[in-house]
Amino acid sequence: MVKEGLVIAHLGQGIAVEHENEIILCQPLRRLATVAVGDRVLWSPAGPDQGRIEEVLPRRSLLIRPSRNGKIRPVAANIDTIFIVIAVAPYCDFLLMDQYLAICENSKISAAIVLNKTDLGQDETLENELLLYRNLHYPLYRVSALTSTGLQELGAALKNQASLFSGQSGVGKSSLTNALIPDKAVKTNAISESTQLGRHTTTAATLYHLPDGGDLIDSPGVSIFGLADLSESQLAYGYREFQPLLGNCRFNDCRHGPDKGCAIREAADNGTISMTRYRRFLKLKEKIPLMSS
Repeated sequence: MVKEGLVIAHLGQGIAVEHENEIILCQPLRRLATVAVGDRVLWSPAGPDQGRIEEVLPRRSLLIRPSRNGKIRPVAANIDTIFIVIAVAPYCDFLLMDQYLAICENSKISAAIVLNKTDLGQDETLENELLLYRNLHYPLYRVSALTSTGLQELGAALKNQASLFSGQSGVGKSSLTNALIPDKAVKTNAISESTQLGRHTTTAATLYHLPDGGDLIDSPGVSIFGLADLSESQLAYGYREFQPLLGNCRFNDCRHGPDKGCAIREAADNGTISMTRYRRFLKLKEKIPLMSS
């Protein structure tokens, strides 16, 4: 009998699938592509608390990252919004932020920014940079995992959707996740016990149901989403302020650098769009292999 389930964790020895509040340890059929946390799957029983994944149902979105030998691997599927977590300290890596946003724009995934550690006070330079993103209509949530400031508003934004936190090391992603999911350790242990793999089973990613509704995928250690699958034209599309200008360049194959008649470079020169963001675009463009353009 084939049943539908939700992939909630990738375990070293299998995949944890949730079905009607029960957790079943499953193995995918060999012919299937990699199964990701957040996938809806069809599975069939293969023993007590064990099953076999027979089909991955269509995804509405997929987030991938670089793997070994130039390959890519999925991080999570069916994400609605990626919340990019930054902090007053360590200072934000805006190049990484722009990389995340470009991937979201091309992956049918919404993006929002979370400024953590607001208890440390304000930084004028940081605020000026954040104004660029607010003007591009990216939502901004100001929070402190330490004092719980802003967590109610962030929790409301996470409700009734599937979300993932991303960001550089040290910004407090784990602290925020623990604050939003008070029984996270209990839920993690329940997965290990249900799949009979012991408490020390490591997971690449885990999906948690939030107390007030919605799902949050915790993917520790995944701070980089690769640009390998983006072409130069897709990277340009990933800059929201570039989008109305695309197609206005003199040449159809414009690479939006020092080329004559480049509408994007001219807009940056005259201040219509941010020169700072444009320069970061040029840096990210250098990371993309020419063969993918």
